[in-house]
Amino acid sequence: MHLTTVKIQKIIYFLQIILYGSAELLTINVQNQGGEVVQETITSNIHDDIIMLEFQRTDGTLITQLIDFRSEAQVLKALVLGEEERGQSQYQVMCFVTKFQKGDFITSDAMAKLRQKNPSTIRTPEEDKGRENFTMTGWVNLERSSPISRHLSICSEAKDSTYVRDVDLKSWAELPGSSMSILESSVTAFPNAQQHKVISRCNEVSSIWAPCICSLELCIGWYPCGLKYCKGKNDNALNSNQINSSYRCGIKTCRKCNNFSYYVRQKQQCLWDE
Repeated sequence: MHLTTVKIQKIIYFLQIILYGSAELLTINVQNQGGEVVQETITSNIHDDIIMLEFQRTDGTLITQLIDFRSEAQVLKALVLGEEERGQSQYQVMCFVTKFQKGDFITSDAMAKLRQKNPSTIRTPEEDKGRENFTMTGWVNLERSSPISRHLSICSEAKDSTYVRDVDLKSWAELPGSSMSILESSVTAFPNAQQHKVISRCNEVSSIWAPCICSLELCIGWYPCGLKYCKGKNDNALNSNQINSSYRCGIKTCRKCNNFSYYVRQKQQCLWDE
């Protein structure tokens, strides 16, 4: 039985309430680059200082973006439907954990204060941040992942397919209370890094059982990437000193694509990269 996008989003929303407590919810209609409209659901949890954005692509892939502001971590999770005629299981799940740069997304507090206006409006981003490439270097051991982020429970279905980079481990190690040795104990390096082997890209490998380097692009078509500040008279000013000062007058919205390269044990796990 196939669930509709709306049903999936409702299930996810209620699961978030169970897991993380109360959450503020926004539902946004977004037009992607192909002109197709998808529905994004954004939840904000001030207590845990996280934001979660989710949508289902037109090909059925379910995308989840989680921003953990306290740990300065971003999780991009993809649930990709399998190709049964090619021997794949019903679906596979991958998680990509990277260092989050503060200022790339509005805060959970600001997100929680946003109110739904014209929910049927089809949104388009104001700025396209282009494409960023990420070369992952190891797997995250989810049972020991709390030093990276305590919210990696959303990757429970990606036990052997949650990925991270050395460069991000080094950045997290500089945060108060963290260390490289603690972070490295949460990660297993890819075989090519351990054995200094050059592994071919999956689109260059013929055998579906051979290891290779997979590539997966995940695009977020619309997200609130910052706050807008206006100068001039503020009708909501509390005193005369605020009348001509800068004041918050809206949000800035962006689009961004993330391209991940990572090791897979079999090309069978990367049939889309051909």
